[in-house]
Amino acid sequence: MKLPKKYMKKNPYSGKFIVFEGLDGSGQTTQVNLLKEFLTRKEFKVISTKEPTLDSKAGKKIRKVLDKELTISAKKLQGLFAKDRAKHLKKIIIPNLKSGKVVISDRYLFSSLAYGTGNGLDLDYLISLNKKFLEPDLTIFLKTSPRVCVERIKKRGEKITLFEKERQLEKVWKIFEKLSKKFRNIVVLDGEKSIKEIFEEIKKIVHSKLNL
Repeated sequence: MKLPKKYMKKNPYSGKFIVFEGLDGSGQTTQVNLLKEFLTRKEFKVISTKEPTLDSKAGKKIRKVLDKELTISAKKLQGLFAKDRAKHLKKIIIPNLKSGKVVISDRYLFSSLAYGTGNGLDLDYLISLNKKFLEPDLTIFLKTSPRVCVERIKKRGEKITLFEKERQLEKVWKIFEKLSKKFRNIVVLDGEKSIKEIFEEIKKIVHSKLNL
């Protein structure tokens, strides 16, 4: 895996951009909500957001694919993710960063790299597809075993979507681990600790790295 010389644009805005990543069922949505509540109580201006969005045609189409209502090639699917991400940045992430807010996203481009590669695409191709997007100031990967993730998804009563199969998730997590060693500003945490223990670690990391 070779990164382009100018891979991802550093955040030039006054706000901070934080991303949570992990396998489906890893607990990232819970931690996004806890961090938003915590920073809001500290009187920071905070918004939380999520990918894929449902605000673009691409995002709506992605949801149909994930719910197995539509079948397209893996390459076309990643093209849709890139289109949805571009609009997400333009309409939500960048305007809020410009206004000085903390933007917390539940998934971002690292999910595309990990899941896309796990679905058979070339990692260098996916990196190239996402190379012009904004770099998060901090990305937190929650490491949770595929078995635990699938159990959590089933307990929630959710139907298993395209990527939520244990063998597939094992492959995807290996890519996440690889990415964590190649990119900047990534921290890997044990997602199988209690929600409270994980959040205490997150608070310390956010304070030490972003002074929030």
